[in-house]
Parts: sequence; C-alpha cells; structure tokens
Amino acid sequence: MRRPSKDSSQKLSADSQRLATFAQAIVQAASRIEERAWERGLDAQLQKLLKSGHQDTIDATLASLFKDDLNAYDVLMDCVEAASESSLVSQEENGVTVRYDALLVAVPILAWTRFSIASGAIPPDQLATLSAHFGAHLLAEGTQVAMAPTLFSIDQLPRTHAETYTKTLKLAQAALKGAPLKSAAKAPETAPFLADTRYLLAVVVAPSGEPLFRWQSVASQSNFIAERASALEQWRTQATPTITRLLPGCGIELLLPEAYYVACREADKLIRPVSIRAAVHYLTHTLGIEAAELRAVIAGFGEEVGDGQIDEYRVAFTLRQTPDVIYGIVWPLYGQEDEDGTSAEGLIHAGVAGAEPKAPLDDILEHLKAAGVTQVKRHSERYAAEFCDDCGAPLFADPVGELVHAEMPEDTPQGSEHFH
Repeated sequence: MRRPSKDSSQKLSADSQRLATFAQAIVQAASRIEERAWERGLDAQLQKLLKSGHQDTIDATLASLFKDDLNAYDVLMDCVEAASESSLVSQEENGVTVRYDALLVAVPILAWTRFSIASGAIPPDQLATLSAHFGAHLLAEGTQVAMAPTLFSIDQLPRTHAETYTKTLKLAQAALKGAPLKSAAKAPETAPFLADTRYLLAVVVAPSGEPLFRWQSVASQSNFIAERASALEQWRTQATPTITRLLPGCGIELLLPEAYYVACREADKLIRPVSIRAAVHYLTHTLGIEAAELRAVIAGFGEEVGDGQIDEYRVAFTLRQTPDVIYGIVWPLYGQEDEDGTSAEGLIHAGVAGAEPKAPLDDILEHLKAAGVTQVKRHSERYAAEFCDDCGAPLFADPVGELVHAEMPEDTPQGSEHFH
C-alpha cells in the first residue's frame, strides 16, 4: 500500500532471493498448471517468513523488484497480501482433522464531523449486535466469524504484513473456538481529521472450499452483482443505528466489507472527496463565511522531486482575499494514478464509454466546485513531500508557491477544534 524504498543496493539474502525467483517464475509461467505450482512454492516461503516475523526480508525483496522487475513486484505484492490476510487452518473435531479457509475482512466506515471521530473499544452488547448483522446479511451459511472488539482508525490497523498475518490467525482461532476477544490495552493515538475512516475487523472461516459470502453460494452465483448490492444495503440498514452510537456527532457511510487490503484501498479512495466536503463545511461554519469566499490552492507532491512522480495532491484553503493557508487536506494517489495521473478504473470506463478518462486533478476540481469553491490556484511545480518538524503535519503550498503550515486565524471563535 506504500511505495517501497528505492534503496535496494544491499545484496539480497537467500530467503529474499527465493521470493524473487518464485515471483519471476510466476510471471514467466507458460501454463496455469505451472503458474499454480510456482505459487504454491511462493506461498509456502511467505508463510514461513510471516510466521517468524521476517517482514524485513519481504520488504527487501519488494524494494529490489520494484526497481528491477515491476511485473514480478506486482506478483509478489499480490501474493504477500493474500498470504497475510488469508490462511488455511485446521481443527480436530471428533477425532477428525477438519480444514478451514480463513479470511481477514475489513469493514470500512466513512465518517465526517466538525468535532472528533471516535475510535477504541466497542461495548460487548454493541459488538454482539454488529456481529449478528454481519453474519446474517453478508456471510454464507456454514461460516463462523470473530469480530475484533475495537473500532480502528487507520493508525491502529496492522502496519505490516507480518502483523496482519498474526491478526488473521488470532481471529481465526477465536472464530473456530467461539472464544471472546479482548480489545488492546492501549491503542496508538490517532490524528484528528474532519473526515476519516474507521474500521471493524473480522475473520470469516468456512470449511475449505466452501463459500464465505452470500453472493458466492450456488443459488446466487448467476446474479452475484445484485446479491452483493442487496447484502450491502441490508448491512447498511441494520448496522447503521449501532455504528451511529459508536460515532456520535458524525455523518457516516458504510462501505461493502471485503478482504482486508482491497477494502482498505477502496476506503482510502472514497474518503478523499468526503474530506473536501468536510473541510468546506467546517471552514464556512467556523468562520461564518460562504464557500465562495474561500480559495483552494492545489499542488502535487512526491517523495523525490527529480523523478517527476506525484504521490499525492495537497489542497490548501485560504480566504479569497488573503494568502494565509488556514486549512489543508491531502489527496493521496493509488495504483496507476501515481504513474500517469489517471486511475485504472478511469481508463477502463473510458475504454467502454469511448470518453476521455478523468484524471485525479479533474476529480479534485469537480468536488471543489460541487462544494461551492470557485477560485482555484493550481501550481505546476512538483514539491517534495515535507512535514512540520514540530507536529508532523503536512506543509501546503500557499498562493505564491511557498510551503507553509496551515493555521486557522487568531480570531477564530473559541471552542473550534484543531485539526491537521
């Protein structure tokens, strides 16, 4: 989910070299049978490394392949994500070993507010309610589920593939045994934002080879798209009242629960336009102005200015007649967006519809306009992604191109929350 370090000058270890060889062999496989054989070897190697916590070996291999072989890098990234978010677990039942498929599922919730967005422990009665609705409306018959008793911010999610692997196994065992889980004693603090994502985490287990979700069942396969949409609608209807109690004072939108990495990436994309709407709403209400009195300043940022790649856009807000940046949001780019400025989804839709694909910058402008911000300054220069030395907040380009800290006016009404 992050761009690997480009420093791969160190010689790869034997374990790293095996990972790279398997990934390259999968790319060059001439048949599905050969490809699956190589995948089994790669999966076994990844399981060993993840179980022993050797994240550094995986990271070193990814960094090397990112520099030298992007196709193999994509293969390895897909495989390591799959190996950490899913597993085959066994349990003795009446003297017979039964094998189960286990999948870590993220349940994203988009939230926005003028105040603060809660996270942390979920009361047992509300956790039971959410687990019941999750199973009833999303999962196939014969599955078991364990939901973590925590509402996670992105800062509190597993940070590495090895941590994700450990979380998957822990929840899988809880699902099979029906054992209760305890929330973390002290979760990391999360930065305050006007719009942010919260997550429920759950592991779903089913007898090996059996469906996990409702839309996978035999009766639903011919119409799985409609079944997925129906499952999401029912989940939203039944779970929203409980989620609303967990997130007081927030507007919320529940997204489709999916495999961990896919769900997190989708939520990362969909929170971006919400952040613009929340920022404009906050500024207009706090300062007592209209949206048309704001100006937006957009600049592209990357890890290295020289490589020409934009990793994110930063949108600064000023009052229309003054240059001081009073607020800012970050619009990160994902997947193919960070290569040529256009998302893969945009390219696909454009090919089908015969229209020009929409670039991320156009998407930002469209959402600013919809929020009522009509004066926009766009910097063509690409900036290095710099942050405040004191508080770690991102720096934003002001109207003349200087990188500055976003600060609300000194005469802002008392009681207004401080957000980065």
